Amino acid sequence: MPAATVGEYMVHNVEYVTPDMTIRQVKDRVINSNFHGFPVVENGYLLGYVTAKELLRFMDTPDAKLRTVMSRGTLCVIPSMSIDDATRVLFRYGLRNLPVVDEDKKLVGIISNIDIVRSQIEKSRPGKVMTVKRFMEQQNGIVMRVYNQEIPISQAIPTQKEVYMDELVGRQYEIKRGLNEPLIVIKRKNGYLVVDGHHRVMAAKRLGRKTFKAIVLEPNNLDVELGLEKTAKRWGLHTLDDVKVIEGSKHPFMEITTMLLPQEQASNINQRLMDSTKALQGSAVPVPDGTSLAMPKKRRDSVQKALKADKKAEKPKKPVSSAIKKATPKKRRSSD
Repeated sequence: MPAATVGEYMVHNVEYVTPDMTIRQVKDRVINSNFHGFPVVENGYLLGYVTAKELLRFMDTPDAKLRTVMSRGTLCVIPSMSIDDATRVLFRYGLRNLPVVDEDKKLVGIISNIDIVRSQIEKSRPGKVMTVKRFMEQQNGIVMRVYNQEIPISQAIPTQKEVYMDELVGRQYEIKRGLNEPLIVIKRKNGYLVVDGHHRVMAAKRLGRKTFKAIVLEPNNLDVELGLEKTAKRWGLHTLDDVKVIEGSKHPFMEITTMLLPQEQASNINQRLMDSTKALQGSAVPVPDGTSLAMPKKRRDSVQKALKADKKAEKPKKPVSSAIKKATPKKRRSSD
């Protein structure tokens, strides 16, 4: 069954502001609405995103045009992106909503946390696990039982040649914050064949984790060599150490997500995640950052410097244990 897409669940009629509005006008729009911010749009094109927090920095210049003070660029998604990938972006960067743009980078909708919840409620069951189970049984003449189990990461056998470094960083951050989406694996005599979740298990390995939550499919005959298993052997994949990590390119969905950000911010976005991951020290609670992804570098560095100074002044604390279809227009709402 095809994965649900952003286009199926996004809101189409979006309220927005223009770059020629003044700070006062935008402030009044925020105050008189139920939103915490608005996309900034000119001639249909998404230029950026302004939040109430950003506006507070310019209250002393209420007549200034938004275009003179706004930070250009923002995180975004496209209609054909899967709901799962959009959910990762929202979760990973602490957002409530994401602007949706078309191939010309024009604003076509908004996807929110509420829409994500709706997609999960409507999500068909039993889903991917049962699809894999039926396929493997039909192709190999076996019967599989399904159960949940923590599996040793050292016994994970990959079936994918390569993973992306930027996505590994993102998955490490998610794991640190307590998101433990299980792997899908098939039990073999010498370990567990990974069917889904290579970035997750590789990220966990890099974090020093010994086990990982998994949905295990166990064949009634372990002597039957599976087609997926033969392919892995042909590629020389025996352990996770055999998987190549691509460092020079972005994961496809991150390439889309950061396409409107200035180059410097797009390049440094995962450095912020790495810094946040280190700061978490194994805690599932996010560390307050006080900065915006769209904030200019000089201002961001200034805020981070002040935060570090405040942190030093505090008493030491012990670390915590470580494609649009069937889309129906809805009531207008905006992004945060």
